[in-house]
Amino acid sequence: MSKTLILFSTVHGQTRKICERMAKEIQRQGDDVTLMPLTDAPPLDEYDKVVLGASIRHGKHNSAVYSYIEQNLELLKAKAGAFFSVSLVARKSAKNTPATNPYMQDFLGKSPWRPELLQVFGGNLDYRGYSAMDRHIIRFIMWITKGPTDPNTKVEYTDWHKVDSFAREVATMEKLCPKAH
Repeated sequence: MSKTLILFSTVHGQTRKICERMAKEIQRQGDDVTLMPLTDAPPLDEYDKVVLGASIRHGKHNSAVYSYIEQNLELLKAKAGAFFSVSLVARKSAKNTPATNPYMQDFLGKSPWRPELLQVFGGNLDYRGYSAMDRHIIRFIMWITKGPTDPNTKVEYTDWHKVDSFAREVATMEKLCPKAH
């Protein structure tokens, strides 16, 4: 049985929801799973696999994601690893793969960590749950990108079958190089 650590950086909670679903699926596959916010991350020594999920806010991943990776890079490299990004851009079929998603490409350009698995998931659009400023910014972005702009819109773009499939991939991955201890 592998020990899997799932860490998340979220703004409105969708990334956490995705991680919770992944944790259940990975546990069903036989792994021991620990799930927690990135800000509460434990030492990595006792884990075989590390999954990091991060949402997009105002076009960027939280800077804490990059700081965490820089501070733990050698241990992350020694573990089987996975990273996923959650954004409203990933709602579009032309931008819902790691190769076509601009935020994943930005992540890969900035991060020295190269996990074995990468994925992107559509987020959750809930105008009523945003601050007035965020609501206006997101409505403007949606108007530009031909998305929903009705202020009462609440739609979840997360493909849960894709989440389950990614979780099963995480459950079966193993680090090919020797562990650093």
